[in-house]
Amino acid sequence: MNKAIIGKKIGMTQIFDENGKVIPVTVVEAGPCVVSQIKNLEKDGYAAIQVGFQDMKLKYKKEQRSQKFAEKPANITLPLQGHFIKADVAPKRFLREFRVDNIGDYKIGDLVKVDIFNTGDQIDVTGTSKGKGTAGVIKRWNFRRLKETHGTGPCVRTGGSMGCCSDPSRVFKGKKMAGHLGCERVTVQNLTVIKVDAENNLIAIKGAVPGPNGGTLLIRGSIKAKKRGMQSA
Repeated sequence: MNKAIIGKKIGMTQIFDENGKVIPVTVVEAGPCVVSQIKNLEKDGYAAIQVGFQDMKLKYKKEQRSQKFAEKPANITLPLQGHFIKADVAPKRFLREFRVDNIGDYKIGDLVKVDIFNTGDQIDVTGTSKGKGTAGVIKRWNFRRLKETHGTGPCVRTGGSMGCCSDPSRVFKGKKMAGHLGCERVTVQNLTVIKVDAENNLIAIKGAVPGPNGGTLLIRGSIKAKKRGMQSA
């Protein structure tokens, strides 16, 4: 069975191990998540479960129907509302799918809690990195500066030449230039679980994870660790 859960980044702190060594950790509020849908090979072509995280705060508005006013949720679409009603699950803010080896281990309405992970587990954490706006080539691509002598001028942080003028008379696609930095999906692999607090739905992960505090994270069992286990077996 693959281990996977949705969480919210709380922030970073430090933990002392039994030898007094300081370990920087990221604290994540993981789960509880509820199974809202099960995908199977016969109908969908792949085996996966859909889980939801954090209850949605519904806002209602009055709608007139045949001279009567009825309250209707204003911040959720009708197809999504029907999806939750069919699964008999409260509307959730975040829905994600996770591939699993055996969908028979799950039923709609089951809770996935943080206690599926243990101290010492290797995990992969996926999140959306912090958006940094428009950045130059030094910050975005780690270019070095131009020399500050022999008439280079004040523009020492520019990208330099972008190509020849006569041939090919254009800039190649994929050229590393200034532009938008951050705000993209990032996965950090092979992080270690330092501590699990099942009572408060918290997990301490060694090192840093993508995104700002309050960002949504996907925590899954390490793919590389799983492959190493299969090869050793």
